[in-house]
Amino acid sequence: MNIDIDSIIEGYSQGYFLMSDDDGQLDWYSSRQRTLIPLDDRFRYPKSLQRVLNQERFSVAINRDFKAVCEGCADRDTTWISDDLLRIYFALHQAGWAHSFETWQGDRLAGGILGIAIKGVFIGESMFYRITEGSKVAMVKLVEHLRRKEYVLFDAQLQNPHLERFGSYVINSGQYKRLLHQAMIRNCIFNNVDLDNYIFTYKRR
Repeated sequence: MNIDIDSIIEGYSQGYFLMSDDDGQLDWYSSRQRTLIPLDDRFRYPKSLQRVLNQERFSVAINRDFKAVCEGCADRDTTWISDDLLRIYFALHQAGWAHSFETWQGDRLAGGILGIAIKGVFIGESMFYRITEGSKVAMVKLVEHLRRKEYVLFDAQLQNPHLERFGSYVINSGQYKRLLHQAMIRNCIFNNVDLDNYIFTYKRR
């Protein structure tokens, strides 16, 4: 499989995204509507999750185990992440475009979010958890991270009830392309953390 990194990044930069169909055929898609996670005060989460955050159960890392996050996202009965798409994610990661934002309990991966960061947009491809609340904590801490790095757009692609609990909202394709254009003139750096890429360390109780 020949992977053209530049063409793939150009496709995402223009508002398209890659998915595999039921037969594993990989193709580009666009949507009349796009789901965003707010990076302003519209972002919210359940009070029960605040209690989990206060308990400091998890440590949070960037790219500690990118491969495991990709495999976790693909490990479900119905998935759009084919083997070819996994290979593309690995290639994008090696080139510095794709990242995993992870939660851990000790040496156990609790959950994570897989995404592609281009200029001022983070495009969330998928998320998963192995330990209850693992992916939810990752979502809260990822939003905090994107705010600090001055990203302007968190693209979640498709709406679902889980994302709605965080204040996600839907815009049309025209609105999305205007916001994407604004994001493309930024120069944000998703990950410039030294050593093992930890950005938070929580005490576990």
